[in-house]
Amino acid sequence: MFSDLWQRLLGLIRMLWREVAKFGTVGAVAFVIDSAVFVWLMHGPMEGSNVKAKIVAGVVATIFSWIANRFWTFRHRRQSNVGRELVLFLVMNAIGLGIQAGCVFIAQYLLGVTSTSGLFIAGNVVGLFFGTVFRFFAYRFWVFSETMESDPAFAHDRGFLTGQFPAVPAADENSKPNTDQRSAQSEGFDSAR
Repeated sequence: MFSDLWQRLLGLIRMLWREVAKFGTVGAVAFVIDSAVFVWLMHGPMEGSNVKAKIVAGVVATIFSWIANRFWTFRHRRQSNVGRELVLFLVMNAIGLGIQAGCVFIAQYLLGVTSTSGLFIAGNVVGLFFGTVFRFFAYRFWVFSETMESDPAFAHDRGFLTGQFPAVPAADENSKPNTDQRSAQSEGFDSAR
């Protein structure tokens, strides 16, 4: 069981490493944008409205992220229906943003964190981690997925995640040596001596 899980993980890494690297680069730039806007809003125009500030910062970073992911990270998977792709992207980002804002909410209202640095860590470290993992898989398998099903290079991608690897055909019975025939031939050979 652990061996199978390990093989799936290695297959997933081999399959995704280039896209993960590009996605990570876009994410790093979006993180800087998100963080800068979040801190600026918390100390400026939206002081005292930290959850709203996190949402506005997330929206600004989301706009950048859609453009960069569409034209660089997943450029070979762009959908021809741009409107549908944008709506899916925004829905998935709303969920990811909800994850981040939820972390700020939990930190501020349930854990009693009031410091700027504590709220920043809750939203832009903990929340960003969980939101980013969700976003990557959502983008790859739902948002930027048009050519994924038709391109042979990506034909088995979903199988790596679901465990539905392609079936290996069974060996032809005529090609397998029949152990009964071999033993009968060897017995005949022995009796001929």
